[in-house]
Amino acid sequence: MDSNKKLIDAFLDKRNIFAVVGASKNPEKYGHMVYKDLKEAGYTVYPLNPNADEVLGDKCYAELSELPKTPDVVDIVVPPDITENIVRECEKKGISKVWMQPGSESDSAIAFCEDNNIEVLHGVCVMVERRRS
Repeated sequence: MDSNKKLIDAFLDKRNIFAVVGASKNPEKYGHMVYKDLKEAGYTVYPLNPNADEVLGDKCYAELSELPKTPDVVDIVVPPDITENIVRECEKKGISKVWMQPGSESDSAIAFCEDNNIEVLHGVCVMVERRRS
């Protein structure tokens, strides 16, 4: 577990720029909660959702290639089949940290990250871990 703690701490470094794939305007949705939590914690964070123009007053982006800065960490809050596409995009953009929120992961997406030198966290929630550190 110690190596997982070190990985979590590296992901949660305040200097990291986050992108939340699946950020939502709907306060009931997990993607909204994750985005809001990271934003309120002081992280630079970009919302990604092709079906939203803005989230919490911030411009929302349809895809990673549209972001003004390349994120250090991509936090994924979407179904596993979409996650599999997102990790491929991350690899093409040279993004080396992917956090798959519980329910967004798939064995295929995790294996892709491991095979392509992308550090991957899964099975743990960014909001829970951020409050622990």
